[in-house]
Amino acid sequence: MNIPIILTLALALPLTAQELPSIAAMQAAAKEFVASLDAGQREKAQFPFAAEARENFRFTPQTRSGLPLKEMAAEQRAAAMKLVDAALSDKGHLKATQIMTLEGVLADIEKNPQFRDAGKYYLSLFGSPGDASGWGWKFEGHHLSLNYTIVGGNKISVTPSFFGANPANVPSGPHQGLRVLKAEDELAHALLGALLEAGRKDVIFSDKAPAEILTAENRQATALAPVGCPASDMTEAQRKALLELISEYTGRHRQDLADNDSRQIQAAGIDKIRFGWAGGTHPGEAWYYRVQGPTFLLEAANTQNDANHIHATWRDFSDDFGHDILAEHYHQHAKDHGDH
Repeated sequence: MNIPIILTLALALPLTAQELPSIAAMQAAAKEFVASLDAGQREKAQFPFAAEARENFRFTPQTRSGLPLKEMAAEQRAAAMKLVDAALSDKGHLKATQIMTLEGVLADIEKNPQFRDAGKYYLSLFGSPGDASGWGWKFEGHHLSLNYTIVGGNKISVTPSFFGANPANVPSGPHQGLRVLKAEDELAHALLGALLEAGRKDVIFSDKAPAEILTAENRQATALAPVGCPASDMTEAQRKALLELISEYTGRHRQDLADNDSRQIQAAGIDKIRFGWAGGTHPGEAWYYRVQGPTFLLEAANTQNDANHIHATWRDFSDDFGHDILAEHYHQHAKDHGDH
């Protein structure tokens, strides 16, 4: 099932506006959602495009801006999730809804349903859906942060993108055995195992895993130290395993969006991507890994709650929150305006 995505990552071609149907689907769903709200709800849900809240990247439990699911009627929640589904693949949708389900699991474990509340996922819209100069939206709550910026109708940024799972492996109850981020865990361990078996001990840059992903909730992600093994030194099978792991992150989104991001990753140079590991290599031990290329960073850590709590983030060094595509748009606008 992953193989077509792997090939896409290596061979993706530039896409035209007509080949990004997800943008049109987002625009239609966003307009439908706004139309379903009353004036008070709209005031909570919709912000100017330049609002500070647009880049307020948070995946920890806290007070958030936006309209929470718990304050929506059933048809409004359906409209909100239709917008989310316009961005996510079937696999991404399943993970996102399971992450929300884990809030109920935590409520049972911690006996604190007011704090752990699956209704505390918030939808925020920035600007007017379809505005060619830029608009965006986010869906965010504990362990889930989805951020989208659309410019000119055919350019889109889908990062920062954060998925987390606590418990990583549900120990008991109706959801016993649920592992929402199983693939992010097992694909990385498989790549690590292949590299170690081949004698590439340099893939492990530290015996101790950091306590958290290093980019945390930083609004700006910067390149970390170049650790581990570069793809240029990997065998064909190892490179395939690396691309499969990357595809697990890009594949959170619909195929046209995943293809668009895969093309950009490929254009920046697959050989320049590095995979590095810190921490234990045996079941139950705390671990951390990162996949870093010239333009992007994937980080995952399983260190909290006795190594049963995973954070997995995907950042773009220059295009988180659409910085690159917005700069390009403004430059082109200024150029066109000057020509006149």
